[in-house]
Amino acid sequence: MRRLIVLVTVAALSMLGLITVGGGAAIATTPGKNGLILFHADTGSGAQLYTIKPNGTHLRQLTHVTDEAVNAEWSPDGRRIAFELAAETHASVVIMNADGTGIRDLTPPRFRSGFHQPAFTPDGHHLVAEVCIDQPTGDGIFIMRDDGTGLRRLTSNPFPAECDSDPNVSPDGKTVTFVRHKVDGLLQALYAVNIDGSHLRKLVPYRYEVAIKHDWAPDGRHILITTDADYPNGRSPNVATVRPDGTHLRLLTHYRGGAWGAFAGSYSPDGRWIVFRIENLEREQYKLMKMYPDGSHRKVIAELPFRPRHSDWGPRPSHHS
Repeated sequence: MRRLIVLVTVAALSMLGLITVGGGAAIATTPGKNGLILFHADTGSGAQLYTIKPNGTHLRQLTHVTDEAVNAEWSPDGRRIAFELAAETHASVVIMNADGTGIRDLTPPRFRSGFHQPAFTPDGHHLVAEVCIDQPTGDGIFIMRDDGTGLRRLTSNPFPAECDSDPNVSPDGKTVTFVRHKVDGLLQALYAVNIDGSHLRKLVPYRYEVAIKHDWAPDGRHILITTDADYPNGRSPNVATVRPDGTHLRLLTHYRGGAWGAFAGSYSPDGRWIVFRIENLEREQYKLMKMYPDGSHRKVIAELPFRPRHSDWGPRPSHHS
């Protein structure tokens, strides 16, 4: 059903004093100078993409599309954004300029019912994405050129009607990590596969209920994840890091009891910060936050009246071709 359009904009929310800001500089996922933070949010008329400065100022709506604009990622040079256009009957991977112009659909016709969660390779010339359309050969992760050509499968989820989600490529371009669903979209584990589709391995077991959004540190030494993603269920989600071989899982936040939870966003381009959100669904309280990679020096970027989801801290745009 088409959602009712509500006449509330981010600008209006700011004028009404519903948005408070704070904090200092922050950052994305490829080495470089720190730029804007990108996320999607639903303010009442469907999800759209927004950017905000790391100090909590200049909140801006980037997209004004009919479908839901979700799960966006910056290109390594900060000049483009790949994201998902989702509706009840279809989901497409699209790409656009950093200012929201020039949207292009990259979805192969046979995948228009379920092409999700794109992410760039470190060279910016390819994208990895999830296909989840319950096809006989199994849903999984695919890779393609950034013009939509050369599509190639990397994984196949072995569980009936389940998907492999949120692919991300390591900074050296050799490894693709993703979240594998096992039962009813739940029981989620972090997996890895080589960029050529070989050497599939499990990094974080299903008992941790890993959230879909995760990210690589710019130096490739850690992966940012969220544990206990089945929220609210009596347990609080928390932000954690793990090494690329699956060892040394370390909680960076320590929420308990299920009321409040913390959800991973991404590393800053220079690797000095992590952007994440904390929320209380019952109270409808949401904060976009940042902290050091060891969990210290937590600061509020902005308190918002809506959930800032799938946050990605982008690099300052490069003007090199």
